[in-house]
Amino acid sequence: MTPSDKTRLPLRATLAIACVLAYIADASAATWSIKAQPAKLVNGSPVVFQVQPSAKLDSLTGTWLGHQLTFSYNKANKAWFALGGVSFETAPGKYTLELTGEGLSSKALVGVKHTFVISRANYPKIKVQLAVPKKFTEPTPEQTKQLEEDQKTKQEYLNRVTADREWDGKFVAAADAPNSDVYGSQRIFNGVAQRPHYGLDYRVPTGTPVEAMNSGTVLLARFLYFEGNCVFLDHGQGLLTLYFHLSEIKVKEGETVNKGQEIGLSGGTGRATGPHLHVAVRWQGTYLDPARLLQLSLP
Repeated sequence: MTPSDKTRLPLRATLAIACVLAYIADASAATWSIKAQPAKLVNGSPVVFQVQPSAKLDSLTGTWLGHQLTFSYNKANKAWFALGGVSFETAPGKYTLELTGEGLSSKALVGVKHTFVISRANYPKIKVQLAVPKKFTEPTPEQTKQLEEDQKTKQEYLNRVTADREWDGKFVAAADAPNSDVYGSQRIFNGVAQRPHYGLDYRVPTGTPVEAMNSGTVLLARFLYFEGNCVFLDHGQGLLTLYFHLSEIKVKEGETVNKGQEIGLSGGTGRATGPHLHVAVRWQGTYLDPARLLQLSLP
């Protein structure tokens, strides 16, 4: 080790200690305003975190339930915000949001931890008997091969997380129609219990226009065995909206779409008991309740 190396080590150690002290000192401060919308968090719920730090920041990131959050600054209320979620499987309890910000002038790292309570949602318990063609419950070897290929496709596309936020403002309904099934209900196909319903179904006839719930990029637009003709929209930062069972697809993969733009027509393709629209919301690998997303007030 050279003499110059010996002089650098204490300086590096001092800087590291200073950053740690800044983090710890700010973590104990009560001057940060940290809120969640909705105020009561439940499993399956999307959530908007709003943060007003004690000093001006150049950037703000967070960790929530093992997921990374990137905050955007809203000049209107001088607060930082990020959209996250709580998986359906998350058990009731207390969970911590960890925030790390970079000071605007000092560039020092500051951090705060805030605890939120998650409760159990009261999702429908009624089991609905549904019948679908046998090929969806007992596929042939050829159909099984197609299912395996579809699974690889979904794993590739559904796990993508793009850095930039594309959605802007409140999400809108994909169709102007009543709901025929909701998120969290128990599904039974041909007497066999399936996983909970992770989407929101609209009771619409074939040919009903389907609109993008928010601005984004077309991630996937093709036919899949279970989903039928489907469109996946990427809204950025791991947030996707999915539209299944379409009779016709009106967009192409890679295309940029605006909120409310027609992306397809409803139908009954894939594993469907009849014409309807199935919409799902997926955030960084977990399915969230679309109905709750539509209720959020977003910048």
